[in-house]
Amino acid sequence: MGLQNAKPRRVKRASILMLGLDYAGKSTLLYKFRYKDAFLTLPTVGFNVDMIEARKDLTLTFWDVGGQKKMRELWSSFLEDTDGLLYVVDSSDKRRLEESRREFELILKNESIKNMPVVVLANKQDLPGALNAEEITRRFKMKKYCSDRNWYVQPCCAITGEGLAEAFQRVATFAKQYRKSKETSTTLKEL
Repeated sequence: MGLQNAKPRRVKRASILMLGLDYAGKSTLLYKFRYKDAFLTLPTVGFNVDMIEARKDLTLTFWDVGGQKKMRELWSSFLEDTDGLLYVVDSSDKRRLEESRREFELILKNESIKNMPVVVLANKQDLPGALNAEEITRRFKMKKYCSDRNWYVQPCCAITGEGLAEAFQRVATFAKQYRKSKETSTTLKEL
């Protein structure tokens, strides 16, 4: 009897934007999320898109956008309708760390992602001299730039997969909460 009244489960979708400098490991991370395998990847020219089921009721669409200088100029055009930012840092490349931080800061200043949750992946933890999560948190001034939003810094390694399950769960949780808060504020505006 009660089956007719059972509501079909609605699968929510959320969009996650993956940014970071070229060679930070974005595409390798995406393949690892998807296939649990590390693929040898080439620098992304343009972008990759992949949909991954995070939970029974949530599918995430990952937009992995190239990190070369000419692509960075287009990053802001991918921010519309995004529910979370996944920013990938090569923790072992101290030479480009400041450049990565500047790009991160620029993105966070964009009005269209105000309050949007951010997960920073401190990638390449397997390499000698890689900075740990605390060091990345400090150098990227996370407490200052992300005081208005949910944020988390996850140490990881795209090759071994270390830290990726945690990162994926964190992104999914943040995106779901963010979507819910957006829907609530839209409903309130309509009233």
